[in-house]
Amino acid sequence: MFFALIADEINIAKIRENIFNLSDEELIKSAKLLNLVPIPSNKYELEELIKNISPDYEKYPTTDKRIQLGKKLFFDPRLSRSGIISCNTCHNLALGGVDGIGASTGHKWQANSSHLNAPSVYNAVFNARQFWDGRINHLKEQAKGPLQANVEMASSSDDLVAKIKSIPEYVDEFKKAYSNDIDIDFDLIAASIGIFERTLITPSSFDEFLEGDINALTSTQKQGLKLFINKGCVMCHNGINIGGAFRGFGFNRYQYVNYGDFRGNENNRVKVPSLRNVAKTAPYFHNGSVWTLVEAVESMARIQLAIELSEEEIKDIIAFLKSLSGKMPQIVYPELPASSDETIRPRLDY
Repeated sequence: MFFALIADEINIAKIRENIFNLSDEELIKSAKLLNLVPIPSNKYELEELIKNISPDYEKYPTTDKRIQLGKKLFFDPRLSRSGIISCNTCHNLALGGVDGIGASTGHKWQANSSHLNAPSVYNAVFNARQFWDGRINHLKEQAKGPLQANVEMASSSDDLVAKIKSIPEYVDEFKKAYSNDIDIDFDLIAASIGIFERTLITPSSFDEFLEGDINALTSTQKQGLKLFINKGCVMCHNGINIGGAFRGFGFNRYQYVNYGDFRGNENNRVKVPSLRNVAKTAPYFHNGSVWTLVEAVESMARIQLAIELSEEEIKDIIAFLKSLSGKMPQIVYPELPASSDETIRPRLDY
C-alpha cells in the first residue's frame, strides 16, 4: 500500500508537470485520473449515482410525488417560527442556491453568530460532507439543522410536525407520497426536503468536456483548467462536485480570519466548497468576506498553495471556473396548501 501511494504521488506530479503539453484528449484523461468526475449525462447513470451516495435512499427512494412534496416544504415559510423564512431564503434557487450576503440572516434578523455564509444547495447531494465543519454527510440530517437553529428558522421538531398535521392537504400529500398509514414525523419532513434537494443538479459544459466533447470548452478555459491542475487547485477541489470533501484551511494566512469565530472543527478542518456555479455564488469563503473571483483565486493560491499567481493566470483560471456554471433545473414556484384553524400562528418574537 505504501509503495502504491508513492507511485500515485509520482504519477500525479508527472501529470501536473506535463499538463501544458497535452492534447485535448490527453487533458480529459489526465483530469479524470486526478479525480475530476463529470455529472453523468445519462439519467439512469445519474440516478444510480445519487442512489449510491444518498444514505437514506434505500429507506426513502426518489419518486415524483416525494419530489413535489419536498419542493413545497422547501419553499414553505411556515416551517419557520416567524412564518417568514423558508429553506429558499438562505438557499435561493434564483440566486445560485445562496442568499448573496456575507453572513446568513435568520429569525429576528439575526446574523449567523459565527458569521457563516450559506453554501449553495445546488449539487449538495454530491458533497461528501455537509455544513462548514463537516459534521453531517446527509441531506436529510442537514435539513434538520436550520429548521431548528435559533438564528435561522427557529422552529422545533414538535411544532413542525404539528403544523404539517394541521394542514389537511399536506397530510394527504404525505399519504400519497409514502403510504396511507404513514406517521408524519420530523425525520420524514426532513427526508422529503432532502429528496427534493437531490434533484438540484446543474450539469455544465465542463461535464460535456470530461465526457469527450473537446469543443465544449474554449481555448482559454482549457488553459485555465491546465493551470488549475498545474498549480495544485485540483488537490482539494476534485470529485464530482469539484469540492465537498473535508480539508485543512490556512486560517493563519487568511486576511479576513477575524470576521466571525469559525475555525473549522477541532482540527481546523473545513468542508471544501464546491466550485460548481461559483461565478454565481458570491460572496466567497466560510465567512463571506471575499466578493470577487479575482480576490478569491488570488487568496486561495496564497493561503492554501503558498504561491503567487500572475494576472493572466488568474484570468485564465476564472475562465475555467465559469465553465462550471451549469444548466439550472426549471423550478416552478409551488402553490402551497392553506393553513387550518389549528395551524400554529407565526411568532415573530419582536
